[in-house]
Amino acid sequence: MKSLLAPQNRPVLRRMTRGRVLLAFDFDGTLAPIVAEPARAHLRPRTRSLLADVARKYPCVVISGRNRADVVRRVAGIPLRQVLGNHGIEPSPALPAARRAVRRWLACLEPRLEGVAGIVFDNKGATLAIHYRKSRNRPAALKAILAATADLSEARVLKGLLVVDLLPKGAPNKASALQFEMRRLHCRSALYLGDDQTDEDVFALSQRLPLLAVRVGRRPRSLAPYYLAGQADVDALLMKLVELSALRAASLDRVTSTRVHS
Repeated sequence: MKSLLAPQNRPVLRRMTRGRVLLAFDFDGTLAPIVAEPARAHLRPRTRSLLADVARKYPCVVISGRNRADVVRRVAGIPLRQVLGNHGIEPSPALPAARRAVRRWLACLEPRLEGVAGIVFDNKGATLAIHYRKSRNRPAALKAILAATADLSEARVLKGLLVVDLLPKGAPNKASALQFEMRRLHCRSALYLGDDQTDEDVFALSQRLPLLAVRVGRRPRSLAPYYLAGQADVDALLMKLVELSALRAASLDRVTSTRVHS
């Protein structure tokens, strides 16, 4: 992995922003810092201001694991082109079937994990998250969760940061959501910024699409070719995108002026 903000890699970002590029962002751990209580996650004022500025200059979307209504509330006032929740399932026709699947998983898993202290079920409607951040024995809690979910054949089980996510197999994911938004917004390329295992589907697209995949936090096994050192560097990337937009506008003005006077 290469640091996107390293001086030698800045031309990569400059080339990507020359055309009509879609900017897509995860929320938790990307736009907003990870917090012990997910309900308290929020954008820092500086990030909010920068993201609003970026969204006025480029088509921008947020693709989050949270349910859509939750994310919409947290990014209110920012001129995004779309907010997608539940890893891309919201909005989509797959939503009713996903909700039925989550209800079945809960009915199965709650009795199985009843004796495991410190785990919290987070029913997001179309997906299910099982948090174990509060467990005193996190390795044991993770082992119990994975054992309890092992026979859920219709569930895709993903390990995140002190959480296990269950997504319906075959339903839209972040990768398919990004591709849909690229087509809808007539963007030939995209930049995607994410931070965990649920973003790897998108990172994999960079091997066959004009996608600049960037992971928040360096992880050698990630499929993202570029990274930011930490969540605090997201503001630096947003500032760079604003700067590149201004340079692009100035370049277009010079070209237009030359044509008029030639």
